[in-house]
Amino acid sequence: MAFPQSFLDELVSRCDIVDVVGSYVQLTRKGANLFGLCPFHSEKTGSFSVAPDKQIYYCFGCKKGGGVVNFIMEEENLTFPDAVRFLAKRAGMEVPEETGDQESGRRRARLLELNRDAARFYHQLLQQPPGQAVRDYLDRRRIRWNTAVKFGMGASPNAWDVLLNEMTSRGYSKSELLAAGLIVDNKRGGFYDKFRNRLMLPVIDTRGDVVAFGSRVLDKSEPKYMNSSETPVYSKRRVLYGLNLAKKTKRPNIILCEGNLDIVTLHQAGFDNAVASMGTALTVEQTRLLSRFTKELVLCYDNDNAGKVATERALQILNNSEFSVKVLQLPRRRTDSGELVKQDADDFIKNQGADAFERLLSGSENGVEFRMAQIAGKYNLDSDEERAAYGEEISKLLAALPNEVEREIYSVRAAETARITPEAMKLDVERARKQKVRREDRAEERKNLNPVAQSQPKERSMRYENMRSARAEEGVLRLLLLDDSLFPSQPPIQEEQFSSPLLGRVFSLLWKAREEGRNVTLATLDAVLTPEETSHITFVCQKPESAKNAKQALIDYISTILEEWEQRNNSGGDPLAAAIEKSKNKKGTGGKLHG
Repeated sequence: MAFPQSFLDELVSRCDIVDVVGSYVQLTRKGANLFGLCPFHSEKTGSFSVAPDKQIYYCFGCKKGGGVVNFIMEEENLTFPDAVRFLAKRAGMEVPEETGDQESGRRRARLLELNRDAARFYHQLLQQPPGQAVRDYLDRRRIRWNTAVKFGMGASPNAWDVLLNEMTSRGYSKSELLAAGLIVDNKRGGFYDKFRNRLMLPVIDTRGDVVAFGSRVLDKSEPKYMNSSETPVYSKRRVLYGLNLAKKTKRPNIILCEGNLDIVTLHQAGFDNAVASMGTALTVEQTRLLSRFTKELVLCYDNDNAGKVATERALQILNNSEFSVKVLQLPRRRTDSGELVKQDADDFIKNQGADAFERLLSGSENGVEFRMAQIAGKYNLDSDEERAAYGEEISKLLAALPNEVEREIYSVRAAETARITPEAMKLDVERARKQKVRREDRAEERKNLNPVAQSQPKERSMRYENMRSARAEEGVLRLLLLDDSLFPSQPPIQEEQFSSPLLGRVFSLLWKAREEGRNVTLATLDAVLTPEETSHITFVCQKPESAKNAKQALIDYISTILEEWEQRNNSGGDPLAAAIEKSKNKKGTGGKLHG
């Protein structure tokens, strides 16, 4: 294990899961547990629970769960060692590093230092003769110098190894530059700068670390825009360009755009709440990040087909989330020749001005209105046949709205568009809603045929070969966590007698903690289980287990496990008698197992 177990136990005991999770999620007590909106997926009704007595969290929606270290791993996108360091810093504890762990932490810190020094070097070049071409480009884009400084912009010259030579002269190795994605291997043993003849845009996360770079070429070569590849310190799914600045905005919402330079222009025009998603469609991880800073999003993608597809995908991700979502549709621009062409936010601000954008922002439509307009645009509503097809498609959209009042309002609007009576449209919507409910009920029934496997259907180790034994094995784990004094001094069953390898391994780990006099909790398993295994075990152990009849339940569980084990091994005998006899033979155990 990377850290001494005594240190991990102390860390977990100091980091109460309610306090830690409560700094990210607003929790409300309901009985013994606390509930809130899950930080790991979008939802409007809180299905995320925290059990103070067990020091675990579990989401009944996305099925993620674990202890306090696992929560920080998921929420902050950290490895186990880095999550431990994160919590240790929070708790004011000194971390006893081991050699391997020290090396991992050192490499991460080294890459962040390299990115920071590269960003500073690019920024210096922007102010020197090699940066003249980029300064000219900024002038053409009407980007002011103070804005360039605010975003830490830089210049990469039209040369092969300027950054390579500078960074190696500062003591960075070529392997570090490769790992950071700043240089490229030419496959013949040589290396060259990845970014050349480009405007450089450092990507800074919400902690202030430079984690990557975006760039824009100065000539007509391709690709026009180039971003850093994935690295140990950068995952594009988990970062939003400009959020380090937008998180400080006084505006009530955050605007989502496509391009980095859109963000620069919007911030310069006074819209300091704009962010971009780094060349990828909006991801669930990015919505989690945004939820820390706002509950209202405005989608402002380009008004071409790709932008409309990106808007629709974002709306699907944000559907039934806690976010209030609006869509700002930029109008097309008419050229001098009379042709209508697309505009992005950068074009609109420069052609129409900040006041015009503010008016669009104030009048932006919500996500339902946007999707209704997109559907209406697909049909010729002068045709009876196409009006019927429009009614069928729009009914499915409106049937998915959870609020009855919303369904009523938008059904009337859809009826006006289709030129039919509101009553007819409402009947169609209600019919579609009932069909949707029936489909969901059937899916839930299918899922309930194997309720354990549903939490991780793709993980083979989560599927039970022997359901009867596995149910009993789950019960043993719950009782061990509930009250380990129920158990004898020696294990009443062995790991190999479990039908589920995972449940058997967890039992052995918890039993070892008991033998060593440590607290028997799931929180200390985060170091040895995968996130999928942790979520599954948390799902198992968050189920209620009565303490009233715990002694008899333990005997019954053990009897079932041994009976199934005997059958698997084709051996005879009375498993219940064997379990009882075995418990009697253990020192001081007869009363505990028999009550």
